Amino acid sequence: MPEVYATARGPLARMAAPLASRARERRHAAFFAATGLTDGARVLDLGCGALGLRALEPTLDITGTDVTDQPSYPGPFVRADATAGLPFAEGQFDLVYCSSVIEHVRPEDRPAFAAEVRRVGKAWLVQTPAYSFPIEPHALLPLAHWLPPALRRRYWRLGAAQDWEEISLLRRGELEALFGPARAERIGPLVKSWIAIGRHQGAPPAAQA
Repeated sequence: MPEVYATARGPLARMAAPLASRARERRHAAFFAATGLTDGARVLDLGCGALGLRALEPTLDITGTDVTDQPSYPGPFVRADATAGLPFAEGQFDLVYCSSVIEHVRPEDRPAFAAEVRRVGKAWLVQTPAYSFPIEPHALLPLAHWLPPALRRRYWRLGAAQDWEEISLLRRGELEALFGPARAERIGPLVKSWIAIGRHQGAPPAAQA
């Protein structure tokens, strides 16, 4: 996926980009089928960036949405901020897909964000890097996310992230409080990310087209 670390800098980011792309592909292969999507399903890629889920599922009916314009996005796109409300009807999508986004949302805004995911989607897949993993995945710095913000900001300058951002990684319980039971993506004994896959009670997968 070419957008992985696309805005990052330095040799560390260049080396990490292909590894991150392969990791996303493996995670997708391991977890996406659990959503139960069938032909004709309508998907919202929340926080799609320049390409997002379309890189992995180019034949799905995907609408992209992000807080910034994405003029090169190859499909239907709507600029929107889920914390302020999404311009979609209740249950409009068979799946809301949200990969590595919730950690960028301020903790106090996360309940509103999660409520919008559950409102517009009959089902959801929400992935986020694990707080317990020792490498901060945006700056690619060991232990950075475990430091107090003042120290983290100074340390951040040594990493791959282009600009400082107050990112708050989630623990399993924090993700589950928003989206229900979470599954672990592991590297050896370490949990690299948490993936919550849920569905409203009684909501079936999309019917065949």
